[in-house]
Amino acid sequence: MGIYEGLQKREADGNPIRVGLVGCGQMGSGLVHVIRQMSGMETCAIADVNPDRVLATLHRLGIPEHAICATNDPRKAETGVSGGKVLVTEDALMLAQLPSLDAVVEATGLTEVGASVAWHCIEASKHVVMLNVETDVTVGPILTQLAEKARCVYTVASGDEPGELKRLHDEARLLGFEVVALGKGKNNTIDFDATPERYYAEAEGKGMNPKMLSAFKDGSKTMVEMAAVSNATGLVPDVPGMHGPKVQRADLQTVFVPKEDGGIFSRRGCVDYTTGRIAPGVFAIVTSNDDRVHTDMRFVGMGDGPYYCLLRPYHLCNIETPLAIARAVLYSECTVASTRLVSEVVPIAKRELRPGDIAGEIGCADYLGRIYTYAESARAGSIPIGLTPGGTVTRPIAKGEMFTATNFAPDTGKFVYKLRALQDAIGG
Repeated sequence: MGIYEGLQKREADGNPIRVGLVGCGQMGSGLVHVIRQMSGMETCAIADVNPDRVLATLHRLGIPEHAICATNDPRKAETGVSGGKVLVTEDALMLAQLPSLDAVVEATGLTEVGASVAWHCIEASKHVVMLNVETDVTVGPILTQLAEKARCVYTVASGDEPGELKRLHDEARLLGFEVVALGKGKNNTIDFDATPERYYAEAEGKGMNPKMLSAFKDGSKTMVEMAAVSNATGLVPDVPGMHGPKVQRADLQTVFVPKEDGGIFSRRGCVDYTTGRIAPGVFAIVTSNDDRVHTDMRFVGMGDGPYYCLLRPYHLCNIETPLAIARAVLYSECTVASTRLVSEVVPIAKRELRPGDIAGEIGCADYLGRIYTYAESARAGSIPIGLTPGGTVTRPIAKGEMFTATNFAPDTGKFVYKLRALQDAIGG
């Protein structure tokens, strides 16, 4: 039975998948709208530090006041949810305690919140779907292991680049192709000096958090997304930060290939991105060692080879997240799992930083993210980007310099720090 049929059956049985959401920003509120129009799935609880933002989303959907339960009391919350009301709360961790929920989606983009929510959901054997890729590239392997032991699903969501590139990768490998590269289109060149202040007006116009938009502009989000792809597939960045050339659709399979065949890579099996006009698409460059396969690829219009581009010309972000929720609940299937760290995203200073400076959240004016192989980052003693917020500069850091254990101290009291320490201790 496919996902569509499975959800139709849940609807007919009066047993929809009951979803909790943490973070009702741009992605989270959009997800609530999508689920509202679906059969077999309902958003039953939403946690956000700003309850008014949640209430505004529910009111836009036409949900009346009498169908909303606003409380931070777990007993009242469960009574409300089991009674068919939508819970609104500031307590994100409470969602893990609610027996009525089948799965929780984490959509804050904050690694401390994401790590805590995922941990508590797994402790309760509740499926957790991450729209928070920043957390996954920091502590994904340990969360994956814990979920397996708890017999629940921990996964990065469908719809974002990691989920769709993992799908392209697995389908190509299933058919026996070699995957030479996985990549995404980025709709602008990187502004290494991006700050929330510089892009405040644009963020307001798009209904985005300015820090989130800054993280897109400075490349941190691209680095995080492709690190998640790397960790899920084993493909690696060819160089720190990746190449990021401006390449158009027709040339993808001639550029994202090894140098000996006229491309840019020093090795096979890489992750990268392009600022050519393919955004919001994702692509896989594949090849085969079978002459008959090459003949058939030419026959179906894929070109003369030896490399071919499998292009998905879109990714729908939160709009496709329900697919990951359904896979987890209906079939206990994971969309993207980071079983090990193949790549690491590390902070690079955007400006001169002095001892005593406290680092802001990802997308702030202090640093941007850059992808390295995990081996390279470990040799440099770098700080994982997910452990950077709230940490303290201990020695002067020049603009363009990496944050390392010699010049920066993470906040060791944070849950995400402790979880990463556990992951490192067991070889994650």
